[in-house]
Amino acid sequence: MLIKYIGLFVFFFSACNRIESDKTLKESDIKYIQGLGLLDEDETIYRFYSEFKKGNAGNFFTDKRIATYWIDERDKEKDELSFAFYKDIVSIDTIYNAGLTFSPYMLVKKSNNQQFKVSVGGSRDQIKSFFEEAMKQWNEHK
Repeated sequence: MLIKYIGLFVFFFSACNRIESDKTLKESDIKYIQGLGLLDEDETIYRFYSEFKKGNAGNFFTDKRIATYWIDERDKEKDELSFAFYKDIVSIDTIYNAGLTFSPYMLVKKSNNQQFKVSVGGSRDQIKSFFEEAMKQWNEHK
């Protein structure tokens, strides 16, 4: 019973979020991401997804990199900022079925053996498009 409610919460919570681009993101959102050190001024975000508020979480890819962030408002030690320039990525695995309470994600593995997850939500077609476009950018720039 509890799993059912968790699933419904995740579904309704994530239904408010959508995949965006540099055309739909607010200038203040872009400046915020630049302030985190995850985006250069001459860099273009192709797709962006947040499973929460953009000030707390973001997953995106650009013309230079793939990145994710989590900013914990209560405990700065839990903040996570991860990115990889395309040339530093050795593999990307796409996970569509991540379980009932988790969003699909790309597992990005870097040449220094570090790895991180880039989560995305939406319809199956939207998720597939996000993954495929990110992979295309990686293949063109590695």
